[in-house]
Amino acid sequence: MSKIDIPEIFGSMVFNEEQMQQRLKPVIYTAWKSCIVRGTSLDRSIANEIAGAMKDWAIEKGATHYTHWFQPMTGYTAEKHDSFIVPSGDGKVIMELSGKELSRGETDASSFPSGGLRATFEARGYTAWDPTSYAFIKDNTLYIPTIFCSYGGETLDKKTPLLRSMRELDRQSVRILRLFGNTQVKHVTPQVGPEQEYFLIDRAMYERREDLKLCGRTLFGAKPPKGQELDDHYYGAIKPRVAAFMHELDVELWKLGVPAKTEHNEVAPSQHELAPVYSDANSACDYNQLTMELLKKVAARHDLVCLLHEKPFAGINGSGKHDNWSLATDTGENLLKPGRTPSQNAQFLLFLAAFIKGVDEYQDMLRCCVSYPGNDHRLGGNEAPPAVVSIFLGDELTAIINAVISGEDYVDVTKKRLEIGVDTMPEIPQDTTDRNRTSPLAFTGNKFEFRMLGSSQSVASPNVVLNTMMAEELSRFADVLEQSDNFQGDLQDLIRDTFRDHQRIIFNGNGYGAEWAEEAARRGLSNLKDTVDCMPAYIDPKNVELFTRHGIFSFKEMHARYEIHLENYCKVTSIEANTLLDMVLRHILPAVFRYSHDLTDSLCRQTQAGVPASKAQRDLIEQLNDLTDTLYTECRTLQSALDDAPQLDGGIDSARYFRDEVALHIRRAGELISHLETIAAAEYWPYPTYADILFSV
Repeated sequence: MSKIDIPEIFGSMVFNEEQMQQRLKPVIYTAWKSCIVRGTSLDRSIANEIAGAMKDWAIEKGATHYTHWFQPMTGYTAEKHDSFIVPSGDGKVIMELSGKELSRGETDASSFPSGGLRATFEARGYTAWDPTSYAFIKDNTLYIPTIFCSYGGETLDKKTPLLRSMRELDRQSVRILRLFGNTQVKHVTPQVGPEQEYFLIDRAMYERREDLKLCGRTLFGAKPPKGQELDDHYYGAIKPRVAAFMHELDVELWKLGVPAKTEHNEVAPSQHELAPVYSDANSACDYNQLTMELLKKVAARHDLVCLLHEKPFAGINGSGKHDNWSLATDTGENLLKPGRTPSQNAQFLLFLAAFIKGVDEYQDMLRCCVSYPGNDHRLGGNEAPPAVVSIFLGDELTAIINAVISGEDYVDVTKKRLEIGVDTMPEIPQDTTDRNRTSPLAFTGNKFEFRMLGSSQSVASPNVVLNTMMAEELSRFADVLEQSDNFQGDLQDLIRDTFRDHQRIIFNGNGYGAEWAEEAARRGLSNLKDTVDCMPAYIDPKNVELFTRHGIFSFKEMHARYEIHLENYCKVTSIEANTLLDMVLRHILPAVFRYSHDLTDSLCRQTQAGVPASKAQRDLIEQLNDLTDTLYTECRTLQSALDDAPQLDGGIDSARYFRDEVALHIRRAGELISHLETIAAAEYWPYPTYADILFSV
């Protein structure tokens, strides 16, 4: 294998700041930089200069086309490619990219989810360049990151709300820092590091499973003799075939400037994880979308298939995406890192108080933003967090909070009494607790790990909620403290009262235990079981008021997302139901009938030959007949439920119907099939088993 110069290839396919400095006139580069820092728009003449330089660079790299790359409400990315060619009038062409083409594009929006923001005949949609995200080259095409909106200006994507929430959080964080006398910081940016889990399986196995191809998950499967019980896969030696895949994936990501860093085997067989270095939330979202795309593309080159579904196999770990979230200033300070000086500690406790208050007040939105059919199968077990939102702080930080609330002494290693005053508070130790793998939101020394995200989802929506709730609480804190005549006293009261009033959201115990659900109910915490229960949070007046007040969503945009998610739930459930029926009626039942017929025929021949039939033969035939009859009845019930189903876009009532009538029978039929699999002869069974799939690589 040839040596790879990682610093040389890293970002080599990205039109980054280094390229801009080299290729743009100083005045143009300065204007672009000012636009990024101040959040202002670019003059058309400057856009023309940047477009020309970007085009020249892209052509040098072999690009022939450009595309506006956007992130619609499907959760995936979208693109429409245009070549650089422009007729020159003499039967030839020249290669051009204008500032107008760079800055704005028009596309057909009619087939993207809109939640009623536009009618089907209102097809026009617009993309607009996001100059804070670098353009890059992939597959001989220049990709220009953009936002996506309707003809009427309503946001139809996931990037726009994220950018809005980042700006608002920046503004409110700076207000707080000014109160502590910090005049150097100009901007505060949420930093995100999403850990991506995924499964790798052999393509031949994948091609033989209709449910994997159409639904992304298996709809049935008997538990294999060996699963993850021995914990021998977790952090184990990486198999050569997987290692080759990981190596190529790293190289492809590095070329695109994605700082892929950590990779290892996860707990379940065939499960793995990739984690990047932290970056700003906007870049992290773009990087993660590229990562998910390249996971699948590179896997195909190795005759593998990457599964990003949250629960592709029952009975073993599902795949999540841990969203590590923190706040960084433009001077290099992490605002969630306990400081070494009293004033920093007081500042840290204020930001911590804001986060705790936000999670408590908007726990339903945090649960809602990670809710969709795939994650419904995962949350609540096998190292996935429970449905109840809570915060893990660890014993030491919890003890500090308790001391703040009670006013009693907290004795640290220096035996000092804890006070919140900006001049007297002792150092708060960092990283003094273990991680709680059952906690939805765990503080891990200098960041919060939001562990409820599903592996296939965009990280945009969860970070929009985290950013906005934090901006809200910091705004309210700033409103109080900016009017204070006694800053130190009012600061201490504010932190103490906030910790006291929102202490219920802190839980350091086992989130899987039944007793926690009971305790959470006593505390008044919400326990939203699934997507259908969660979605009304989108249109709860409290949440609508939050997002509209900070300019993240309009009233119409909030309701649109509510409708989009409900319709998606119905569609996914309908696809799974129809897939299961097809697999049962066209493959599984005929296969089991053949097996049952051959057993019966053999039994008859034995009887005719005077050989007594064994009890095992008779029992097996009876079991097969009973199970196939029950399965057939269940499938007829499922078909009737589909026939009677309301419209897929019928809102909450349709979603409840698909959960209670359709998904219920999918699950019951799947259990019957899994039982059948355990007693049918392997040579008759039409599909690869879990053992075949999970240990095929």
